[in-house]
This record gives sequence, structure tokens and C-alpha cells, in this order.
Amino acid sequence: MHDTSPTSLSESPQDPFSVHRSAAVVLDARGRVVAWSERATALLGHRAEEVLGRAARETLVDSGDEAMISAATSACLRERGWFGLLPVRHRAGHRVYVGFRARLVERLDSTVEWFLVGSLAEDIAQWEIDRAVLDGLFLRSPVGVAVLGPDLRILRVNRAIARFGGLPAEDYRGLRTADFLLGPDTDLVEEKLRQVLETGRPVIFAEQPCRLLRDPRKELIVSVSAFRMQDPSGRVLGVTEIVEDVTDRHRARRRLALLNEAGARIGTTLDVTTTARELAEAAVPALADAISVDLLEAVPRGDEPAPDSRGPLRRMAVRGIRPESLKVMRAEGELFSFPERTAPARCLVERRPILLPALEDSHAWYAAEPKRAASALAMGVHSLMAVPLTARGVVLGVVCLWRSMQPEPFEEDDLTLAAEFAARAAVCIDNARRYTQQHEAAEALQRSLLPGEVPEHPAVETAHRYLPARASTGVGGDWFDIIPLSGLRVALVVGDVVGHGMHASATMGRLRAAVRTLAHLDLAPDEVLARLDDLVDQLSTEQRQADGNAPQIVGATCLYAIYDPVSRHCAMARAGHPPPTVLGPDGQVRPIDVPAGPPLGLGGLPFESAELELAEGSMIALYSDGLLLADDRDVDQGLDLLRTALAGPARSLEHTCKAVEDAMLATRPADDVTLLLGRTRVLAPQDVATWELPAEPTAAGRARTLARDRLTEWGLQELAFTTELIVSELVTNAYRYAGGLVLLRLIRDGHLICEVSDSSSTSPHLRQASGTDEGGRGLFLVAQLSERWGTRYGRNRKTIWAEQPLSADPESPDA
Repeated sequence: MHDTSPTSLSESPQDPFSVHRSAAVVLDARGRVVAWSERATALLGHRAEEVLGRAARETLVDSGDEAMISAATSACLRERGWFGLLPVRHRAGHRVYVGFRARLVERLDSTVEWFLVGSLAEDIAQWEIDRAVLDGLFLRSPVGVAVLGPDLRILRVNRAIARFGGLPAEDYRGLRTADFLLGPDTDLVEEKLRQVLETGRPVIFAEQPCRLLRDPRKELIVSVSAFRMQDPSGRVLGVTEIVEDVTDRHRARRRLALLNEAGARIGTTLDVTTTARELAEAAVPALADAISVDLLEAVPRGDEPAPDSRGPLRRMAVRGIRPESLKVMRAEGELFSFPERTAPARCLVERRPILLPALEDSHAWYAAEPKRAASALAMGVHSLMAVPLTARGVVLGVVCLWRSMQPEPFEEDDLTLAAEFAARAAVCIDNARRYTQQHEAAEALQRSLLPGEVPEHPAVETAHRYLPARASTGVGGDWFDIIPLSGLRVALVVGDVVGHGMHASATMGRLRAAVRTLAHLDLAPDEVLARLDDLVDQLSTEQRQADGNAPQIVGATCLYAIYDPVSRHCAMARAGHPPPTVLGPDGQVRPIDVPAGPPLGLGGLPFESAELELAEGSMIALYSDGLLLADDRDVDQGLDLLRTALAGPARSLEHTCKAVEDAMLATRPADDVTLLLGRTRVLAPQDVATWELPAEPTAAGRARTLARDRLTEWGLQELAFTTELIVSELVTNAYRYAGGLVLLRLIRDGHLICEVSDSSSTSPHLRQASGTDEGGRGLFLVAQLSERWGTRYGRNRKTIWAEQPLSADPESPDA
């Protein structure tokens, strides 16, 4: 007999109509049972001898089901075959729904019979579901399915794979993966499939790049899962591979990761240049093969850029995977402008990102910079994005991104990602710009409050260093000063206001002005600090009363020293400040034991002065704690380094400053650093004349004679008349109001200085005498004849001094 059924029999062990699972019955043309299988007995309970030769309707059909059986029989005769569900009577009397396949068969004698194969309805229903799923995988599934044999040749693919590879599904049979994927991608796929075949361990959601031979520039990301196929005996039939295109998902995940990484990498400092470089490092190679970051010229300086976004740009950062790409791009630090109508120029003017997927379409660039454009194309540059750096409605610059090694051109999603990069970086750059502006303003304020060019002084040769703290810390309140005093003396000052920023700089300026004012009162060092302490306390009180939320003065330190080049006497006092160090002419370094007074602002605590004589050529070093504590050192380590640097080979003070800086400041300090060096000088004995005069009526005449004779000896006869008048008035006042010995001293050095000292503590006052007064004109006369005059106090003594210039001013009345 031969099979005329339109449906072929599957021999799959899961098939309910397979020989392993189905019941078989043969009916003759009159509907009698002529064959009965063992599976039929197992399914319906009837033994073969009970049903063979009997009509099926009598044995297997309930009376109520005859109409349904008749309809099925008519369809079977008409179609010469049938498939469907029918109720069958079990030997136990209950009904069982069975799915049947009926097939018409012919014998050699031309008689016909019906071959019926049946299985339980629920098994058939499950099988139908399985078949529908299988059909769906190969006909309608959006996920690719490929079945490969043990030799990894394709046996069957579904329509998703067919679309993926660009061939009809039937054309894949017999092909290998290498027939439609690039070599490196093929090797990776086949290696995974061989492992599945050999070990039986499945591969689950393994992502990998995939490039098709028909479009090698387009890289896809696919997720591959695979499992081994075996028959019931365990024989390996091949491997089934499930492939899903996850390119969009992969790129979205990568972009999100890049954004997170950029957020962590960009803006770690408040420095414009560093922020621009961080942006470049975050984008290459993750997003682009090369990048340039350009800012409008005003931005790196901290200034506000022009509203129209026009003007030259400063190249702040360039990065490239290939070294030759840096030769095509402008160098860092270069000032330039983009040619009109090019993508970066349009980006700046239009304030929007611009995407050029294919640079061949950018005719404006070729026309504006043909040489640069040709070099870029020769290097393989094929795609460009230009994105503005915009923050708070202001355009700060532009970012240009290139691709040359990655074959895929930039697309809209890449432009969105680049714009997000630029937006984050722009805010950081603008913050850095604003900080730079404020920092430079504070630093300019601080530098304007510090001495500029220090004039030469006969008492000391000086050199200094002031290094502001790094930008992240903010400027501090360090200051130094070199203040000329009467009698050719000089005051050397170093101070430090606690804190950083504009407030510390402004406070420093106020304290420096106060120190200069107090210095010109010719006060002793401990008295200067005592009055400065009162001032700091007063300022703190005023600030608390004015605004409790404003930064407060929390303290300041100061070292104040006075050196006299005539006597070589040096007096100094300190308020919470590191003590000075002295390098003697013999090359020995020794610290000076100055009593450690409290920091300024505590109030009520005394300060003490230390006094010593300094040999000619001694070098005294005054410094702030920022020098000692730089690079996380402790004070003792800082002092050891400083002493070693000071004791180096003999050289100028500038070289010594540089040696200290090199030895102690490896990096930009976290706190302000101040260093003041002074090398002492001694006035020559022939330029000083000193006399002791008894307090008697003839003292003034004797003083005039001594002064006139010494001026003649010095060749200053033209000053004799005025000097005699000054000396006479000052000695007469000392005789009248003080008593005791009177000390007269003349000093010649750029000026002629006349000093008269007595034991009285009474301060003379300048007043305008009336026409009838017999006295009161002495100090007025001295003030008119001298360029400067004043009073200073020492231990049990008072000195009145007056200065005259050695060269007469031609416009003065005395000329």
C-alpha cells in the first residue's frame, strides 16, 4: 500500500503520532476493525480479540456521538484522509477524546482500507503548541535562529537571520559563518560553537562585535546563545544558535557608562586648562578618534566672553589615537579663528551642534583650508562633529570630534552624547573661569597690597619671594614689608592672616597699613605688636557686630624686627610667628631665640622683644609657616631644609631665594609662602659723628661749633647755616626741659641727619607761636628747615631727629 495523506508522519519522539507514542488501528471499507495495536489497547483498554472483526461503531462509539462520527466519516471519504478529535468509548465505559489521523491505503487486490493513528487529545494539543512555537521561531520571530551541523555548516536559518545576512533563507543551507561575516568575527563565533559541541555547556547572551562582508564599515553588536542538539541515543546532531541584534542597546549602555565616567573625570579642579584636557581624555577613544577643545580667548583669562561668540579662540586641548592626527590639528596654546562657513564656525555662530557624517560633503572646509583638509582625508578622517560649549546662556568655545580609525560614521545618537559631554564640561569650565576671575582678582589685590620694587636701603640688602597658594586653596593673607625708619634704621616685617580668599587679602592690607603707620611712630617692636593686637581685636569685634555671617578674622601672626646700621643693634618681637634664622659672615646658621608671643587678636597678653648685635654681612631670614610646612612637612623638617639651603655656597640674595625655593617647594604650595632675606650693612665710622654735651648754657654754642667743623670736614659747608640752626634749637630744648647729658649725632648717607637725645620722656609738640610770644618757635623753625623730623623713644631716652637732603632742590626757597 502507499500513503496518499497530504500530511507526512513525523518520527520525532515528541510527536504524539510517532510509532513510539500513538495507537494504530486499521478499518476495512465497511468500517470493521481488521488490525489493532498494543498502544491502542493501552490507550482504550480494549484487547485485540475483543474488537477485531467487529464494526468500530459498535465497540468504540457511544450512541450520542454517532452524528459527530458520521460527519467525520463523510469528510474522510470526501478528502481521502482526515485529521481531528473524536470521542471514543473506553473499555471501562467512559469517553476518551482522541486525536486521529486517517489515511486511505490501497491493497494489491484493489481493496481499500483506512489506517488510523491516534493519541490522547491533550498530548496532541501540547504538540500543536510546540509546532506553533517552532514555526514561529523560523517564520515570525524577530530573534535570529540558525541550526548548524557538527561541521558548523548551516542546516537551516529563520527569516530574521536571512534579513540579517541579506540572503534568502534557503540560500544559507551548506554555508559557513565565514561566508557572510568578516574573518575575526567568524573566528570568535565558531570558537564558541565548537566549545558548545565539545562540552555540551550552552552559551548564554554572549555579546560580541559583528561585521558583515556586504557592509564592513558598519559594526553591529550581537548577543549569541547556543545549545547542543542530541537524539534520544545521545548522538550529537549539531548546535542551535540564537542571535539577537543588540547594537542599539549596547550603544545606549555604553553612552550611559561614558556619561557617568565623564561626570567623574571632568571638573576635578577649578582650572580651565585642566578641565579642557579632562574633556578631551574622556572623549578619546571612547567616542572619537581625535578631539580638539577651543575656548574664546577671554575665557582662559577668566573674563566674560563676547555675547556674539566672535573673536579668536585659544586651543586648550588636543587628543588623538594616532600620533599623526596631532600634526593635522593646531597645537595647544595656539590662537586662531575658524574659517567662515566651516562646521566649527557655524557651530559657534548658530550655537547648535553640527554633524557631518561624511566629510566629503564639507566643501567649505576644502575651500578654506585645502592643505589641512587634504592631510586629514589622507589620514582617513571621514566624519566630524562640532559641539558648542555653552553655560548659562553664554558660548565659551567649541569642541570638534573626528573619526578616522573607527569605520562607523558619527550618527545622531553620537551627537547627542557629545552635546551632553560638552554641556557638563561647559559648566565646569565656566565655574573654573569664574573662579579664575575671582582668584586673579584676589591675587591682584594681594599683590597690590604688597611692596613692589623695594628701593635700595643703606641698612640692608634685601631679596624676597612671595608665592600665592594654589588656585584650589585660594590666596592667603601673607605679607612682608621693608620700612625705612629714622636714623637710617630699617624695619623688616613678615605677617600672616589666618584663612584664604578676598577676606584674608583685605585684612592683610589693613594690617600692613597699620604696621607701616605704627612703624613711623618709631615704636619698639613689642609696642608695635601690642598695638597691632588691639587693632585685630577691634576689627574682629566690628565685623561680628556688622555681620555675624561674614568671614571673621580668626587670628594673625607677625614678626617685626628693627635693625640699626650705625650700632649694628637689632631688636625684634613676634606674635605667634616662626622665629627668624641668621646666617653669620662665618657661614654658621643659627636660630634667634625670640620670645614666642601669642597670635594677634587674643588680646591682653604681653609681647617681649629680643635684642642682639649682628655682624656686618649677616643674613637674616624671615618667613611664613607656609614655607616650612609645604609638601606635608613638619616644622622641624622645614627648619632643617631651610638651614641647609641658607648655608649653601656664598652667592647673591636672589640666588639664595631661588635655592630655598628649589629645595623646599617641589610643587605649588597649599598655603601662601613668604620669604624675606636681609643682609646687614654697617655705616662707615667716618660718616657718623657723635658727641656728649653737658647740660649747661654753653651746650648750644658748643654744638653749633662741632657741627660746623664736621660739615666742613665732610665738604658740606652749604648746609652749615641751616644745620647750626637745627642743632642749636634741639640742644637748647634738651638743656631747658631735660637735664643731664645731651647726645648729639650727625649721620651722612644720602641725607644729613641730625639727632639730639636726652633723658626726658616728654614729647615736644609743634605749635604756631603768636606775635607776642617770646618762645615756641624752635620746633616750627626746625620743621621749616628740614625735610623730615620726628621723635623716637628708647630705653630711658628720647631722640629728636631732623633730615636734610645733601643735594639742594633748585625749586626750594633755600636753593
